[in-house]
Amino acid sequence: MTRYTQLLLSGFLLLFLLACLSLAMGAESLPIKTVLQTLIHGGDQDFIVNYYRLPRILIAILVGMGLAISGVLTQGIIRNPLASPDLMGISGGAGLAACTMLLIWPNIDNVWLPPIALLGGFSAALVIWLLNRWHNPSPARLALVGIAISAFLSSCINFLLILHPVEVNSAMIWLTGSLWGRNWDYVWPLLPWLIVLVPFSFYLAWSLDLFALGEDTADALGVDTKGLQIAALLSAVALASVSVAVCGTIGFVGLLAPHLARLLVGSRHKLVLPVAALVGALLVLSADTLARNLAPPLELPAGVLTAIIGAPYFLFLLHRYKGY
Repeated sequence: MTRYTQLLLSGFLLLFLLACLSLAMGAESLPIKTVLQTLIHGGDQDFIVNYYRLPRILIAILVGMGLAISGVLTQGIIRNPLASPDLMGISGGAGLAACTMLLIWPNIDNVWLPPIALLGGFSAALVIWLLNRWHNPSPARLALVGIAISAFLSSCINFLLILHPVEVNSAMIWLTGSLWGRNWDYVWPLLPWLIVLVPFSFYLAWSLDLFALGEDTADALGVDTKGLQIAALLSAVALASVSVAVCGTIGFVGLLAPHLARLLVGSRHKLVLPVAALVGALLVLSADTLARNLAPPLELPAGVLTAIIGAPYFLFLLHRYKGY
């Protein structure tokens, strides 16, 4: 058994144990034996386990995977170690679109949130792409441009909340990044997108490795670099947008997970993508589990906990790549 296989198996085992722990912990703690019996046979705790905690855990895993893979694709295609969907404004655009729809049509069906968020995410990505073509900024400056766009989009969301104070509670989730109240109704709109986009992202791994050698080299080796850039960026934006549509802007997962994966397995995308997906799932699930258990019944947003880790790490990366 190779070291990489051992790493993946260890990651899956850790994710499984964390999921079991998350099922058992909360405002009402349950023995693991009771959790397992309830999962199989139902019972008195059926609502808590099967209809409240289980879908929330699945959403945390799926969203963590989506944001992490989106971060790998964004960093790989832009060749910018500071890039991530939330820092580049993609998550902010998706969140603004979702908030707008929720505030204007608060009773909208959940199935419409991913395509609406996609529209917002693609709009933000288009702005970033145009700025990159016109000014060709350095990686550090491009990251700062993304932060500025994210701040502008956040201010737009705040403005909308002021205009619609009655509906403010339904949109607050997109400001903080939380899985509170997430149930099976939010799993099904998210799952089909990830079933398609995650394997497609893995399919791009070999081309991304060649693209990292430079566009001229990749072209000489038979890679359609323009097509690769379009496919990878569309996939990255779509993964980030559908994740934001479900639980809001959980920050820094798309930045942290790819870097942690590269520390573990190197820079080959074939190896990085699965490990980053595992790391992202572990980050979001850990943050949500802590958010539910630090001060029950009060819940902190998972995005707050990921930001506590991610913000200092981003400052470290800015210092490390200041001359890049």
